[in-house]
Amino acid sequence: MQQKIIILDFGSQTTQLIGRRVRELDTFCEILPYNKFPKDDPSVIGVILSGSPYSVHDPEAFKVDLSQFIGRIPVLGICYGAQFISHTLGGKVEKADSREYGRAHLETINLYNPLFKGFDRGSQVWMSHGDTITAIPEGFEVIGSTKDVKNAAFWNQKDIWAVQFHPEVYHTLQGALLLKNFVVDICGSKQDWSAASFVDTTVKELKEQIGNDRVILGLSGGVDSSVAAVLLNKAIGKNLTCIFVDHGMLRKNEFTQVMKDYQGLGLNVIGVDASEKFFNDLAGVSAPEQKRKIIGRDFVEVFNAEAKKITDAKWLAQGTIYPDRIESLNITGKVIKSHHNVGGLPKEMNLQLCEPLKWLFKDEVRRVGRQLGMPEHLITRHPFPGPGLAVRILGDITPEKVRILQDADDIYVRGLREYVDTDGETLYNKVWQAGAVLLSTVRSVGVMGDERTYEHPVALRAVTSTDAMTADWAHLPYDFLAKVSNEIINKVRGVNRVCYDISSKPPATIEWE
Repeated sequence: MQQKIIILDFGSQTTQLIGRRVRELDTFCEILPYNKFPKDDPSVIGVILSGSPYSVHDPEAFKVDLSQFIGRIPVLGICYGAQFISHTLGGKVEKADSREYGRAHLETINLYNPLFKGFDRGSQVWMSHGDTITAIPEGFEVIGSTKDVKNAAFWNQKDIWAVQFHPEVYHTLQGALLLKNFVVDICGSKQDWSAASFVDTTVKELKEQIGNDRVILGLSGGVDSSVAAVLLNKAIGKNLTCIFVDHGMLRKNEFTQVMKDYQGLGLNVIGVDASEKFFNDLAGVSAPEQKRKIIGRDFVEVFNAEAKKITDAKWLAQGTIYPDRIESLNITGKVIKSHHNVGGLPKEMNLQLCEPLKWLFKDEVRRVGRQLGMPEHLITRHPFPGPGLAVRILGDITPEKVRILQDADDIYVRGLREYVDTDGETLYNKVWQAGAVLLSTVRSVGVMGDERTYEHPVALRAVTSTDAMTADWAHLPYDFLAKVSNEIINKVRGVNRVCYDISSKPPATIEWE
C-alpha cells in the first residue's frame, strides 16, 4: 500500500510548495480541499493543515473537523493551520499589534522535540500573518519562540504540532529539515516514492487500464506531453498514436527537430502542418484573448479531424500534471484558472481520458523522463506557451512577423545554450523560461550605415522560478546581452533595437500576452 501525507488546503498561495517539499522527501502526498479529508483511507500516515488568506475569526473562514484525524495520525498545522488548531482546542488567537511578516529567528527552541531535531539555535524562519496566537490550548507546550512571537511553535503528546511560520518557503532556512522530521521521523514515511517506482507502478496500471485498446495523444513538443508519450509507449507500444500539430508559430525549425526526436524515441507520430489554416484565421486579429481562442479552436478542429481517422481509438491521453489540476480548481471547487489539459473532452470524440502524469509536479516529470532514458535536451526544455509565438508578437499575426521573431528568438536561445557561466552551467539551464518578444505595433528609429531605419524593437525575456507561480527576471551577464543584441540587429531583417525585460511576476506576467 502506497503511504501518503494529506495536505488540507485552506487557500494559501504556498500550499503547492508544501506538496513539492513533501515529494522531495520521496514521499507521496495529496493536496485536498480543507473539507475533503479521506476518513477511511489506511494509507494516510500524516496530515498537514496549510495557511489561509482568512483569519480564524472571519465568518467565512474555512473550518475542518479535527476529530477526524487528531489522536489517530500525526498532525502539523502551518500558520492558519496552527491558529485553527489553537482556536478550536481552547487557545486564543487575536489580532497582532502589527502584521508579522518577513524574516524572524527562533531565539528559543526545544532541540529535544522531534520536530526540531538537528536545528540550529537562532534558525531563520519566515512569518506571514496578521493574527497571532496569544494563548495555546491546555495540555500543549511551547517549543519555539521568536523575539516578537512567543508561541511560534507548540505541540502536545497526542502527536499534534503547530508552527506560526512557513517551513515550506526558502526563507525558512531549515524548513526542509522540519518537514523531514515530521514526514519521515514522526509520520514514519518509508520514502519509497521515486521516479523508478512511479514508472514501474504506472506502466503496470496503464497496461491494466488500457489493455489492448488504442490510445491517441496530442504532442506539443513540451516536456509533459513528451514524457507522457514515452511512458505510454513503454506500457502499450504500437497501440499509441501521437499527433503533433504545427500551427506555424513554433520556434525556428522546431517542428522538424521535434519530429526527428520523437521518431528517435520509437514513437508512432503523425505530423500535421496546419500553418496555412491558422494564419488565415488569425489575419487582422490583434486582441490577445481573441488570438488565443482562435488558436485553441483551430487546434481542436485539426486534432479532431486527424483523430477521427483512427477509428478504433478508445482513449485520449494528455500530459496533464498535478499543478494543472490544483490551479484549475480552488478549494470551493470553482474554476479559477483554465488549463488546456483540464476541462474534459469534446463530446463528439467519445473517448475516455488517460492522464498518466496527473500526480506529478514539473520537477518530478523531468526525473521520470530521465528514468525513461529520454535525451536531456527534451527533458530540460523551457516551458513554451500553447499558442506559441502568437502571444509573443504584439499585434496581428503574419508569416513575416513570425519569421522575424523566429530568427531573433533562435539567436537568443542558442546563445543561452552556448554561454557557460562562471560556475560551469549554461545560462539556458539556469533560467526557468526565456524567449524573445516582437513589438510589432511599435517602430523605432535607428541608423545602419549611413541610412536611417524605421523598424521593430525586440524585447528579450528570461526569468528564474521554481513553479511559475512567481518569477524574478534573470540577471544575465552584460557581455552576453551585448553579444546577442548585436547579432540580432545585424542578422535579423526588420529589427533595429533590442531591449531586456526586467519585470518580475507579480506584478508583470512571464509572457507579454
